[in-house]
Amino acid sequence: MYIKELTNEEFSTFTSSFPYKTFYQTPEYAFVMNHEKSEAFFIGLVDDNYILAASLVIVEKRNGFKYAYTPRGYLINFNDYNLVEQFTKLLKEFLGKKDIVAFKINPMIIRNIYNNNKEIIYKNKHYDSIFEQLIKLGYNHQGYNDYFENIKPRFEAILNIDTDPDEIFKNIDKNYRKNIKNAIEDGIHVYKGNFNELKYLYEQSKYKYPRSYSFLQDIYKNYNQKGMVDLYYAKLNTEEYLVNSQKEHEQLETETNDINYKIMEDLHKDKSKLINKKLTSDSLLNKYENKLITATSFLQNHPEGIVLASIMVIKYYGTVYMFMDGYDMNYRYLNAKHLLLWKVIEEYSKKGFKKFNLGGVSNVTKDDKYKGLNEFRMNFGSCAIEYAGDFELVTNNTLYFMYKKTQKLSNIIKKKND
Repeated sequence: MYIKELTNEEFSTFTSSFPYKTFYQTPEYAFVMNHEKSEAFFIGLVDDNYILAASLVIVEKRNGFKYAYTPRGYLINFNDYNLVEQFTKLLKEFLGKKDIVAFKINPMIIRNIYNNNKEIIYKNKHYDSIFEQLIKLGYNHQGYNDYFENIKPRFEAILNIDTDPDEIFKNIDKNYRKNIKNAIEDGIHVYKGNFNELKYLYEQSKYKYPRSYSFLQDIYKNYNQKGMVDLYYAKLNTEEYLVNSQKEHEQLETETNDINYKIMEDLHKDKSKLINKKLTSDSLLNKYENKLITATSFLQNHPEGIVLASIMVIKYYGTVYMFMDGYDMNYRYLNAKHLLLWKVIEEYSKKGFKKFNLGGVSNVTKDDKYKGLNEFRMNFGSCAIEYAGDFELVTNNTLYFMYKKTQKLSNIIKKKND
């Protein structure tokens, strides 16, 4: 057995038959990372011209040292200890000769799966033995982090869409279903975008994703070559919004006048229930009057409509990945993001895709600062997949010792400057 660098074609051929894979382990992603001032290449464990395991390797410079990582880990059967042992041994030699100090992996080793009630519905019975074997082989586990400190999130929200869209919709949180219906009634529509409309996504997501516009463009260009990427956005038709607001206001105004008439009809009767109803109606009427004023302003200032939310997805072997999403916080109350995500889920369910990966969440068993994010992604009926987390494998002991020394020094200097 030996390790060699693979061509894009060799790597793609291997992944096509490998059961567990991710769009991060593709030539397309390697091209993007090369443009991000990293060095990206593929390696494979070969025996008799047959590839047994493979991985993307991304190398970046840290304080002058080469440090490598791979998103979502090697493509290897982690249940085969001998194979993992042989691969690890040869990998250390191969990368060590390239002066790479260490290799960090974030493997797709499932620990637990949770439903949206935070209950464990699957426990990997092989997890402990796989974990112990990796530690024996020299992998340093980086801990069970709860947030987003590592290469990729340790928890992901994944929805099964291999069923009738009506069934999927029924499993969405009832308040979210109401938000979706309200967004439709308000005149929000979902459109498929193109490269020129990436600007919507960038402007709506740059506050939470530390990536440049050129990175977004690279992702779209590279994955679009094989039809693997789609962009969607939700847009408010301001004319419809005004017309619908007028109808709502007129209907409630009629109901309020009817209540007033009934109160005045017989002053000797107990009207407490009617009066309470009137107070509620008056409050709603005030709300609808404000909405009507806002709708009038929207049409005057944005006759072409307002783009409220956007999403980019990557399609890879039966799974749709929500790569990036964003929304205009000024119009958050219109719930365009709820409608947009639902329409995209519905679209790919009808096209026969199996899974929809809504992206990372924090530890779903805890209520924390990311509670809102967790609820949004889980309330569509998703399950949360818990992975093992990050492991670091030292590949050049001498250089790694020096690297850690410079890293400590950098941290001291940073603290002094803070």
